[in-house]
Amino acid sequence: MKLPDAVTENLTFLLAEMDGQLALLIEYFGAPRSEIAQRLVQRAGYSQNLSGRVRKACLAGLLRGKAGRTRQMHLQGVDTVARNLDLISRLGRRAVRHAESVQRPRLLRPETFGRPLRAVAGSVGQIQTALAKRDSRRAVTIGQTCEELEAFYDQLFRTYTRDMQGSKHTADLANALLALNEVRRMGEALRAISEALLSINIGQSVQFERYFTLRSVLSGVGGEEEEVTLQPLAETRSGSAISGVSLPGGDGKVIDAVFKDGDRKKVKEERVGVQSWNSVYPGLAPKILSYEKRGDSAALLIEHLDGETFEDIVLGGSEARLAEAQKALHKTVRDIWRQTRNDKPAQMKAMQQMALRMPDVYRLHPGFATGQKRIQGLEIDGLDKMIAAAAAREETLPAPFSVWIHGDFNLDNVIYDAVERKIRFIDLHRSRYMDYVQDVSVFMVSNYRLQVLDTATRSRIAQVACGMRDMAAKFARRQGDETFEFRLALGLARSFATSTRFVLDPGHARRMMLRARYILNAALAVPEGREARFKLPVRMLFRD
Repeated sequence: MKLPDAVTENLTFLLAEMDGQLALLIEYFGAPRSEIAQRLVQRAGYSQNLSGRVRKACLAGLLRGKAGRTRQMHLQGVDTVARNLDLISRLGRRAVRHAESVQRPRLLRPETFGRPLRAVAGSVGQIQTALAKRDSRRAVTIGQTCEELEAFYDQLFRTYTRDMQGSKHTADLANALLALNEVRRMGEALRAISEALLSINIGQSVQFERYFTLRSVLSGVGGEEEEVTLQPLAETRSGSAISGVSLPGGDGKVIDAVFKDGDRKKVKEERVGVQSWNSVYPGLAPKILSYEKRGDSAALLIEHLDGETFEDIVLGGSEARLAEAQKALHKTVRDIWRQTRNDKPAQMKAMQQMALRMPDVYRLHPGFATGQKRIQGLEIDGLDKMIAAAAAREETLPAPFSVWIHGDFNLDNVIYDAVERKIRFIDLHRSRYMDYVQDVSVFMVSNYRLQVLDTATRSRIAQVACGMRDMAAKFARRQGDETFEFRLALGLARSFATSTRFVLDPGHARRMMLRARYILNAALAVPEGREARFKLPVRMLFRD
């Protein structure tokens, strides 16, 4: 993409200015002299003004007409480059200012700064070519300068701190340390520039380490990063990034896949979950194309599934499409439960889950954290006390059998392919043998918490939630599961309450919390031993 002329011109001037400033910085540390320091300080306004002009031109480019994603990413990347070049300029001046405060230059060891500063200058000199040619390898080289500066910092830090022991010149050494730290931070600025250049090249914001993980994963399917197009799909609450990937296949066709990376433990859980589903119930989960781990992070390249999420169908699909999708989902879920059922009792521990998540709810909605109250002599327990009481009841009521569950059975984790008339599951890192009520309650409340308030859509939402409950209740009767309804109540109370940590609308959050309290009150009012006779007014709860 051709950049606006104002961006190109001012960025070229800024890079030339930085070349001159870094040359002065190298000259100063070669033989510290106040006149060189003064010349460098006097050029502060030049880099700042040029950086501001680049940013202004990028903003103008974004506002001019309808900016596509590629253009937006390109201009934002150049803006990041300009800001970090100005940061390097400021760090250089700070380093000189601290160095000038050292009264005994030999303690500074200025001659050691030459090599890392030349590395910085060399990296800055590669930026224009890396940007113009979309050269990812050159961009990586720029980012790797950070490691060189870290190594330099570690070595000289040990030298300075050793010299401080028993020294009378701690002030000089402290200033030397401050100068050293400013040079070290230049590496962080170069890493940010590298990430901006790589992001421009692949079409999505990417961290330096994530880029290497992506490259490793693609090598597992014969792809190269220069051939790849990334499209952001989602960012999970835990920090994992999910992107759509298009890359050439061996037969000339384009392969569509999903690239997911993040914390190594969570990505590994996702991989194990997918593999487990493919052995327990083949064809439901996507195929794993490649897996790589690097340090504390890992990444998966998995099959892209055709179709729509259930959430999209509920909110925007036709009545016929919704009915068709529901029928397929109910049939699939029943089949999974039948095929994976075993006689080992399962504890859902819904109240334990609820207790663990309530602090997050209270942080977002502090008004929900109410203690015991008294109204006209009637004592009303606080929510935490109700949870503890319900937890004690729940321990005595395990599910009589276990099935293989999804574990995070939200609407957006279910895909319906209308062409194949087939249900598929995604985001499977919590799959395990468990009480099937866990999935049922999560699915039902993931409908209710949708923040769409028009009457027709709320009616569809209620119908989908109640349809899942009716299917599960019928299954429970056939399996002789007498406490299904009571356990479902505890699962719904948990999901209604804990889902409010994702809902900012105070009115909608309050409706959900009131439902959680109502359900817990109703469940706790059931005499012990009579849980099998408990009936929950589900349709009333899901009607607004």
